[in-house]
Amino acid sequence: MPSSHALRLPEAADVEAAAERLRGQIVTTPLLESAALNERLGGRLLVKAEMLQRTGSYKFRGAFNRLSRLDGTERGRGVVAYSSGNHAQGVAAAARALDIPALIVMPSRAPMVKVEGTRSHGAEVVFYDEASERREEVAERLAGERGATLVRPYEDAEVVAGQGTVGLELAAQAGAAQAALDAVLVPCGGGGLVAGTALVLAKVCPAAELWAVEPQGFDDTRRSLAAGERLEIAPGAKSFCDALLAPTPGKLTFALNRRLLAGGLAVDDATVAAAMRDAFTYLKVVAEPGGAVALAAALSGAFDCRGKTVAVICSGGNVDPEAFGKVLGETA
Repeated sequence: MPSSHALRLPEAADVEAAAERLRGQIVTTPLLESAALNERLGGRLLVKAEMLQRTGSYKFRGAFNRLSRLDGTERGRGVVAYSSGNHAQGVAAAARALDIPALIVMPSRAPMVKVEGTRSHGAEVVFYDEASERREEVAERLAGERGATLVRPYEDAEVVAGQGTVGLELAAQAGAAQAALDAVLVPCGGGGLVAGTALVLAKVCPAAELWAVEPQGFDDTRRSLAAGERLEIAPGAKSFCDALLAPTPGKLTFALNRRLLAGGLAVDDATVAAAMRDAFTYLKVVAEPGGAVALAAALSGAFDCRGKTVAVICSGGNVDPEAFGKVLGETA
């Protein structure tokens, strides 16, 4: 079970403290804009390009913030994490930066670009069988055997606070661009990125609506927000958005998101693929499927951008070359 520390609800001040710890460790990713896309949408679209972050996604932020809080004894015992890939790489890179041993539990179907990226940072990788094992149980067992700290991807206040630094940067960059944000759309799996972003934007940009965006079939946060309680995904759901396939919202993240978000949106795989092509064509960046869902909601009209200034977070760019090539070769 998560420790009481892990289930503590973070506050905006925690995000601001995380930003100080991350100073000099992260990339201040750009806020991109395309005149062609603005004209197409009839509004102003700003894209926070977190695929240009260390390890190719926002996950390094939360991982480094969490690991930097470990004491000397905890660092010596190492860390264990479970992830389909982006949290894995974030923890592995943060562990290397802080000289901490890391073991990552990954699904056997994880994209090889993410497996290789995790190993490139010196982490040990252990695979599990999704059909017969639960990743949390495998990771908890290994952490217990080693006396290591289990670093969860979103059920942790320090991780969520680190992810929230994306929102802190976004708000500052929007201000510099003289953009008064009407809405911010954020990719959502377990809910850590959108929860951290919502925490800080509620303080520094209170007029902006925050929306969680998920793959169709994995819209457990959208449905949970509407129901007022945590719901699970429907059995048999499938999506190529491998980074966003959490079965239910996190307890910690849902406690924040139900209070801070305007609602949730869902987009199908074809819509996401179209957004990946548009990101490449108009913004000259590579977005992985899970990283492109918020952009897909804006570009498809799932969220109406007409007459509004809307920011979207593109949360990662770790996609296998073959898969990306297939997406680029598809027609709308």
